[in-house]
Amino acid sequence: MYGSNCVTKLCRCCWNEGEDKSTDLTQVEVRHATGRPQQPSPTGLQGDGNGNNRPQPAQGRDLSDQRASEEPYKQRQTITSYTNEGTQVTVEVHPRNTTPQLFKKLSFRKGSQRLPNHRGQDNKAFERTEAPQPPSGKDLHAYPWDKSSLKSMPVDLQQFEKLDAYALKVNINSSIEELVQALLKQARTDLEKVRVIWMWICHHIEYDVVGFHDKSQRLCSPIDVLRRGKSVCEGYAALFQQMCSIAGIQCMKLSGYSKGYGYTIGQVFKGDSSHAWNAVYLEGRWHLLDSTWGSGNVDETSDKFTFRYNEFYFLTHPALFINDHFPNNSNWQLLKPALTLKEFETTVKYSSDFYNLGLLTVHPDTAIIQTVNGTATISVDCRSSTLFTFSLKGREKHGLLSLRKHGMKLEIYPQSTGRQELEIFAKSSNSPENVYNCVLQYVVECKFVDKSVHFPKDLDQPVGPSWFSERQGFLRPSQPDPVVHTNDGRCSFTFTLGKDISILPTLQSDNSSLTEDRRRQHIMQIHRGNQVEFLVHLPHAGKFVLKFFAKKKSDPGNYTYVFNYLITCLNNEVKWPAFPQTYGKWANDYEILEPLSGLLPANRNVQFKLKIHGISKVLVQAQDTHTLTLSRDGFWEGTCNTAGCTELFVMVQENANHSFYSHVLKYTVETP
Repeated sequence: MYGSNCVTKLCRCCWNEGEDKSTDLTQVEVRHATGRPQQPSPTGLQGDGNGNNRPQPAQGRDLSDQRASEEPYKQRQTITSYTNEGTQVTVEVHPRNTTPQLFKKLSFRKGSQRLPNHRGQDNKAFERTEAPQPPSGKDLHAYPWDKSSLKSMPVDLQQFEKLDAYALKVNINSSIEELVQALLKQARTDLEKVRVIWMWICHHIEYDVVGFHDKSQRLCSPIDVLRRGKSVCEGYAALFQQMCSIAGIQCMKLSGYSKGYGYTIGQVFKGDSSHAWNAVYLEGRWHLLDSTWGSGNVDETSDKFTFRYNEFYFLTHPALFINDHFPNNSNWQLLKPALTLKEFETTVKYSSDFYNLGLLTVHPDTAIIQTVNGTATISVDCRSSTLFTFSLKGREKHGLLSLRKHGMKLEIYPQSTGRQELEIFAKSSNSPENVYNCVLQYVVECKFVDKSVHFPKDLDQPVGPSWFSERQGFLRPSQPDPVVHTNDGRCSFTFTLGKDISILPTLQSDNSSLTEDRRRQHIMQIHRGNQVEFLVHLPHAGKFVLKFFAKKKSDPGNYTYVFNYLITCLNNEVKWPAFPQTYGKWANDYEILEPLSGLLPANRNVQFKLKIHGISKVLVQAQDTHTLTLSRDGFWEGTCNTAGCTELFVMVQENANHSFYSHVLKYTVETP
């Protein structure tokens, strides 16, 4: 089954412009650290590092959103923000009827500078946050991804187990500083501080689906997000930035385009930003993360948010992060060379499960695929054995998916022209659950339909032998390809079998009038030591599915499906009879050399040659009874005439001391 977590990431959050809460304040003078005058900015708004002004708590309230005493209003207050280039902007806020003054000028040079503490006496336990450094050459990662790590820095998740568990237990929603103070009791390094803040937000802040659809219901200020326990991406990123700042961690709130909630494959991005996330400065470099997408997802059919922690978006490698996050400022891609917006739009949409499952590369890597002569091929490479399935236009019947040791190959044959969605699902081969997660999404554009290509309804995906069938004991297949073409209607399949395996083959067809039991008689199973051969004689031309079921011989339970082949025959002259009917006493290592046809001519002498061991006598019963003789090479041989009978039986005597004979084979004689 397809996983219920194949839902859309959270992202398309229109910015909440808020209200002007500056009625009690005077004018504000703003200057860049370079000393060049800037246009006054509305009081109560602060830059988010991407050239956008964002609402801030009204003056006169502290970080807990509590009304402050009147005394501080007699003192000047400051607001500080940073641009993407790392320029610090510091402004001074005065009571009315006073003259604004330039408070301080700072610009980035070599080294870092510490900011003055503007949080009062309630934060003595916290470090002062250094002014953020703009991304530089040391922050850039070579693109494409080198496949070595999903993270942008070495992270041992096992060392976070106790810290993560602690973060989940902390329950404070009245004060951001009190929350951070409680979280940092178990964090020592900067990495641990970022981790504990990240884990708390991902497990305590719910995505605000109502706010996403209705801007008037949307609250994004950090204290509102904390108290309500829900927000859109802007609120997630703002709260994360605020908590990091209190903890003494350099953090930026970034904005840009994303491929998430509301995204359509091949979409052209234009207009305002649609998502917000963060960058943190750790161990001398910038790193990217998205707490919104780390917290869970929204089912687009029900608009219901589900907490589903996603480790992938914590310190994600920039070459992977860029797949669904495109920042307004290309410097924050942290890539060299940076991707263009056009490249971002045309690249195939990978889900985080693509990388979480150990998948590496895909071909083609474009979001829109054009068919050629009615078909297209997609391949995936991966580290470990992975199971795949697919859905084309909501069905999985119009393609052939074959597993490879390190990936898969999918050939699709759309049955209609136009644009149609292709989804590829995968799951770990070690997963006990039969749930496949969506890993890739394409749009297929088809201008021509090959009407000659269609697949039987009983064909299961994947098709053909693979590492999975090897695990079930089918080793060294003589037919490695999933599709077998035969012109005369005959083919054979040989395997080396694992120990203690019993096999049940079946032959399925959409256009056959034969019963399933009758079609099964068109397969002959021959065992020779640890090898098994399956002879297939098709009853007519067409497309057939050869399925294999298996179980342990020692297991009294039912057979379970393993894999199947697609057999095609276009020769309308083909019309093979079934093999002889076998009875329970016919052992797997018995063998028929002749006659192989279960339908014998009337009034003819028929030569028999059978390999049957461990018995004392073999008889052929027709109008008369004929005794076969044992040759020097171990075959029971002889001749029998079919005159005067409609059926012919082969019987064996297992013990010479008994007169009892068992039926092992049955032939039908043609009507004269």
